[in-house]
Amino acid sequence: MKKLSFVYTVLITVAVVGGMTAIVALYRSGSASVPGWRSSFQPGPLSEKHAFLGDRCETCHTPTRGVEATACITCHATAAADLAKQSTAFHANIQDCRGCHVEHEGAARPTRMDHAALLRIGSHLAVGASGHPGVSRQMFDDLAGFLGIPVSRSAEKDALSCASCHSNQDPHKQLFGRECAGCHETATWTIASFLHPSPTSKDCAQCHQAPPSHYMEHFRMVSMTVAGQMHAQVNQCYLCHKTNSWNDIKGVGWYKHH
Repeated sequence: MKKLSFVYTVLITVAVVGGMTAIVALYRSGSASVPGWRSSFQPGPLSEKHAFLGDRCETCHTPTRGVEATACITCHATAAADLAKQSTAFHANIQDCRGCHVEHEGAARPTRMDHAALLRIGSHLAVGASGHPGVSRQMFDDLAGFLGIPVSRSAEKDALSCASCHSNQDPHKQLFGRECAGCHETATWTIASFLHPSPTSKDCAQCHQAPPSHYMEHFRMVSMTVAGQMHAQVNQCYLCHKTNSWNDIKGVGWYKHH
């Protein structure tokens, strides 16, 4: 019995020493110092654009800290074209990339829109490092996202400025102001309770703007002629169009000239 206990003790000691040796080697020399380390612990293949980094874990991962934003910025800070675009300019102040950019998912693009991550980043920028939720919060939100559980959705609506990123895609032409959260959810733009006005409504121009061709000679020569409404005004959409589709012209049917 004592001999068996001694054997167990030796095996445990060897395992501990071997494990500590591997950790020290990894910390000092990188993942290449331990054969088979990368293939054993890599959670999945890198995306196509990052595939060339497959055997250089330390390019992105910092020992004992994981993936830090500085590693991403080193390669991507020179993307001046992206930083100049209204919809992506906020990246210039980002200090946490992991919330929206997830790797090791193979062919999938390493980008997922996570409004909760933007909320955390915004908090960090506003109050400094003390306002950053830390690794534990990031891990909690990552797990919730993996399980499909909404994270801080009401807080996102209250704290984020939707128009700061989406105003250049505003189909309302700013007629409804900049408070998108009054009608829309962060998970989807679709409004389940929205009911389009009656087909007999004559207030189409309150929400819809005519295409550029309606402000040119094309409107009189083509559009008015096709619809048979030779005295129609540009803002009198209801005279020619149906509410199911702009291309469904009253008395004519489906017509798409443009």
